[in-house]
Amino acid sequence: MHEYISTKEASEKWNLSIRRIQILCTKGRVSGAEKHGKVWMIPSSSKKPCDQPPGKKVKKDLNVLSLFSGCGGMDLGFEGNFTVRKKSINHRIHPNWKITNQKMGWAKLPATRFKTIFANDIRAEAKRAWTNFFSKRGVPSTIYCLDSIVDLVKLHRENSIKIFPSQVDIVTGGFPCQDFSIAGRRNGFNSKKSHTGKVLDINEPTIENRGHLYMWMKEVISIVQPKIFIAENVKGLVNLADVKNIIEKDFANACNGGYLVLPAQVLHAADYGVPQNRERVIFIGFKKSALTSSACTALNKLNAGFNSHKNLYSEYSPYPEPTHNYSATTRNLKNLLPHTTVREYLSGLVEPEASSDPSQQKYSHAKYMGKHCQGQTEVSLDGLGPTIRSEHHGNIEFRRLSVEHGGTHFDELNQGLAERRLSVRECARIQTFPDDYQFILPKNNEYKAVSSSEAYKIIGNAVPPLLAFHIAKRLEDNWEKYFG
Repeated sequence: MHEYISTKEASEKWNLSIRRIQILCTKGRVSGAEKHGKVWMIPSSSKKPCDQPPGKKVKKDLNVLSLFSGCGGMDLGFEGNFTVRKKSINHRIHPNWKITNQKMGWAKLPATRFKTIFANDIRAEAKRAWTNFFSKRGVPSTIYCLDSIVDLVKLHRENSIKIFPSQVDIVTGGFPCQDFSIAGRRNGFNSKKSHTGKVLDINEPTIENRGHLYMWMKEVISIVQPKIFIAENVKGLVNLADVKNIIEKDFANACNGGYLVLPAQVLHAADYGVPQNRERVIFIGFKKSALTSSACTALNKLNAGFNSHKNLYSEYSPYPEPTHNYSATTRNLKNLLPHTTVREYLSGLVEPEASSDPSQQKYSHAKYMGKHCQGQTEVSLDGLGPTIRSEHHGNIEFRRLSVEHGGTHFDELNQGLAERRLSVRECARIQTFPDDYQFILPKNNEYKAVSSSEAYKIIGNAVPPLLAFHIAKRLEDNWEKYFG
């Protein structure tokens, strides 16, 4: 009969981190390891896994430094290993993806090589949700830094305090979008909010306002010098004067002009299996000195001709090829699947009062305010969901409206189901967060509770994990092509 040790004991025995032990167990690299619930148990007789199994080349993990992390939509997408609807996966485009646990119309995406080693945000509820979820995946809660990026960079620069980890392969960040969004006041670089989210003090320098926070992301890039960085924002940014071009040039100046920044592209989430009308602009930059000569030549050619869709999805392009046909323009149209729908993603959810899931139980009780107000329509079950915004209560769309208010889901209304707005879980599903991500959390000794209002906000602020996964897989597949 085996005697077992914990991952902590194995970590001390083999001089490896607990996270590394968990990853090796998941990959089947630790002989006899068994998972009991969420805990790995390892036979005490097991030997330390060799760095490279016989006959198989092991690729090293790629370290991700995440900024403006929120509740971790980008981080989850980059790490993979989460569940989505099977209809969101196009095997004709990606036949080599190792899909598992295909049950009841769901399937689990594969884990990637990307591992989050630093995360950051100013919202306590975002950290609470992030650490609650990622700690179950073996990520230490201590890597999430609850502080403004401005203050962190200042501590690093002015006080010589080592804030950011070394050996960073990629920096990701969805810098605040409120000042560029068409749903906001569009103050852009002239934001009236500070880097802490409060009203800008008259004595605070402009460079520290919310509209300039991408410049502080650039400072972090200059400090840690990743091979690649990914920055995300709302589509409205590209239509705001020459903001896009200014940001591209500013990012290119990181490390004294050390980055090749490709023209930012707008990606529609529905083209990648997300059941939502959501467009985001993606900036991607490469560290010039890290690129192979062939990659440098190819990316420079792309840089000069990115208006062509042929170039956008060419061999060296970092932008993922669409898998679903909503707004896609690609040479592979015949291989695309129909876009996924709200009905498919909400399938299986019971009404809030019958659910045991706290995130399904909670929904906004704001009354219908008339079609002239934002968020007063019901979702189209056989179409795409609305853009899930960082709003709450009166701005959350309706799961269904009454006939009096123009509701059309007659089969549900005839069953006596009441008019109500989307629940927290329904918004999370439309964003492609898995059901094991809990957003409604009670207060504990370390954190305050996360309310439904806060949950709506952090979900709406997130990058859809499935969209981020497509970006991550494209970069993972091309990594050796870019960097040798």
